[in-house]
Amino acid sequence: MRFSVFVPILAATAYAAPVENVEKRAACSSYTIINTRGTGEMQGPSAGFRTMNSKITSQLPGGKIYNTVYPADFSQISTVGTADIVNQVQRGLQSNPSQCFILQGYSQGAAATVNAMSKLTGASYDAVKGVFLIGDPMHKSGLACNVDNNGGTATKNVNGLSAMLGGIPSNWVSKTLDVCIRGDGVCDTMTGFGINAQHLMYPYDSATQSLGEKYILQQLGA
Repeated sequence: MRFSVFVPILAATAYAAPVENVEKRAACSSYTIINTRGTGEMQGPSAGFRTMNSKITSQLPGGKIYNTVYPADFSQISTVGTADIVNQVQRGLQSNPSQCFILQGYSQGAAATVNAMSKLTGASYDAVKGVFLIGDPMHKSGLACNVDNNGGTATKNVNGLSAMLGGIPSNWVSKTLDVCIRGDGVCDTMTGFGINAQHLMYPYDSATQSLGEKYILQQLGA
């Protein structure tokens, strides 16, 4: 992908919950990472997760990446992406009821992922072991899952551009990290304005990539 044309619009020592109080789960022997890209990224993997996913799949066998199929265009209508995320989880469980899932979304892809959450219930909810969002326009102030790229609280109490349209459902907060770099005008309208350098940092930011790698491996039981 030519990242120069990527314009994602609306599209933890310091984890949201203390990891020392979480019992280590059995490792997932089969898992799928559902990767949902931002506006302007070509169909395929999002640049925001390539580094972490390469490290995750090399460390934990049995994994595959699914790249959500949807336009990711400037209309910001991501309903097709939301439906594809839900369908992939449901179909995956039909073929393998013990399969685990991780959801990832960047910018508009994060919004599509958040909108999928309320549609993933019962076995589908249980099968999703973790969610990792970056530059989320639906980032809502005050949630325990809100972290900055270092896993800290610098962006815990800020709102994204589309926060008023909804946000992460309460039952999903405990298994989500909603990462917002301070000053990213898509997820932090308090200190940032619109599409800016901070919003484009995630693919190249080692702190974000390390945070995602560690969090997802933890959620998969590695």
